Amino acid sequence: MKALYSSDAILTPIPYLKIKPGIRISKTAVQFPIAATKRCFSIKAVLDSVSFDELSEIRNPAISTSYRNPKLRRPNQTVLDAQTKVCTGPTQTKPLNAEQAFKVLDTILKSVKGELKGEEEVSKAQLGAFFAAMTIRANAFPEPTQWSDGERTAMTYYWPHLMRVLPPDIIFLADPEQSIMGVSSSIGPCFVGNGTAEMRLVGALREILAGGHLGYEEVQGVLRDVLPLSSEDKKTAAASESLLAAFLIGQRMNRETDRELKAYCLAFDDEHGPAPVADIRSLTHYGEPYDGNTRFFRSTLFVAAVRSCYGESCLLHGLDWMPPKGGITEEQMLKFMGANTQLNSLQAKELLEDEDVGFAYISQREAQPFLYSLIELREHIKKRPPLATTEKVQQLVRAKGKEAIVAGFYHGGYEESLLMLMRRRGIHSGLVVKGEEGALSMTTRLKSASASKGLSVNYCSGFRSLNETPNSATDGVSRESFNIVVNAQDYGFEPTDTPRTDRSVTRNIELGLSALRGEKGPAYDRIVLNAGMVDHLLGCDGAEDVSSALERARDAVDSGKALKRLLGYINKSHRV
Repeated sequence: MKALYSSDAILTPIPYLKIKPGIRISKTAVQFPIAATKRCFSIKAVLDSVSFDELSEIRNPAISTSYRNPKLRRPNQTVLDAQTKVCTGPTQTKPLNAEQAFKVLDTILKSVKGELKGEEEVSKAQLGAFFAAMTIRANAFPEPTQWSDGERTAMTYYWPHLMRVLPPDIIFLADPEQSIMGVSSSIGPCFVGNGTAEMRLVGALREILAGGHLGYEEVQGVLRDVLPLSSEDKKTAAASESLLAAFLIGQRMNRETDRELKAYCLAFDDEHGPAPVADIRSLTHYGEPYDGNTRFFRSTLFVAAVRSCYGESCLLHGLDWMPPKGGITEEQMLKFMGANTQLNSLQAKELLEDEDVGFAYISQREAQPFLYSLIELREHIKKRPPLATTEKVQQLVRAKGKEAIVAGFYHGGYEESLLMLMRRRGIHSGLVVKGEEGALSMTTRLKSASASKGLSVNYCSGFRSLNETPNSATDGVSRESFNIVVNAQDYGFEPTDTPRTDRSVTRNIELGLSALRGEKGPAYDRIVLNAGMVDHLLGCDGAEDVSSALERARDAVDSGKALKRLLGYINKSHRV
């Protein structure tokens, strides 16, 4: 295999890289930059004696699942499998059959009685999510997704036993108005919670469990009351995990209203004070799904390096690992290559203003620790909460010039919600993309004849502001709206299947770096396509013509400028 790049400079290897026995590695192999306090190391590396196929078998950190924090409690798998079916929307829910329902309720009963330990124990968050989902289905879902006969039979058998051992908050979630279980109990109707924060949460849950919706201030009030969720001392938390889990999954099951999504989106904007303002003419905020890609090449990091070459600064944000997918993220790739992934907003601002860099990455861990505190709970509720939508529409750094937001989506209907949130941000341009896996990457592959119904992959919708300086409010701004399905073949790209990465961080890096070295192929095409089309659709200067926009992106790659910027970022991220 050819070296990705070569250098005679001093190199620093990743300190915790574990090599599979039998793999021979030269002195300069697998070496990425780690900045030292007093020394400035080169960022070029040599991979001349080991292939990425071999690297993909390295235990840590080559595979996305290895980035999960080992301190997080694992959920009970039996109940989690049931949550996959029932903790979802009014048309997506799949009722359990009798065998499944009996197994789940028997598992819950044994756990609450203390008969299951460790990873077999059913967490409070799981109990809250499961019983809240069952209640919402009974109260508000259409007949096909209400309880099955098997679920009713199982609940009739187990509920008298469960009532004797379940804590009051779970009994409340399972039968808040004493109208579902058919067993006389005053616990549900009388439950109010402990403390002011929990009392507010219980009041909101009564509306949610009935299939209702909340106001903007009500949602914000609950979130600010109960977060951050303490992971060290559960007894000091403002509200029980079961109630907060029910709140998050319940709002998603009821399909959030615009005012609810706005509340989630804006609740913690000022957690660290106002966002710093970078002295740059253009800034694009990239909202990739935080839980990453599990199958296909994720191109956004490399697209950002390309677009920064001609003054379109890019800010990426996300996490190293996020449920439910636990896929490849930008943070994993940057961390593996030796970049500093602990930057705050002020440090990111400095890199955005650097004429030789022009893009940056911020982790939610640093920027929004209140939301970061929910990772374990999010794994235990299984399905994506409203935050999975709203965290993609953040402005962790502002710009003196034009601002745009680009976000990926998968489920139909959420494209309008995302655009609504972007307009609420008062930006110049907004774009949502139905990329592969719900990510941002448009593909050059042909649409399959057996493709699912609904919006197709490469569907784009958005707006371009006609005002030079848009308001922060949603009115008073003239916008040009558009929607389009991008057909890559119309712009001269050959149809190709998207490269598979299958959770391999190193494979994703190999594809991206090879493309930035000018190696033609599917990864190269996707980077050029996504850079040029985003420039064009956002109305960027010099991208009015699609062909010109694509050619500009190609030149940034073929000249080596994009690779130089990515390598420069890795180095300078340690020096800001």
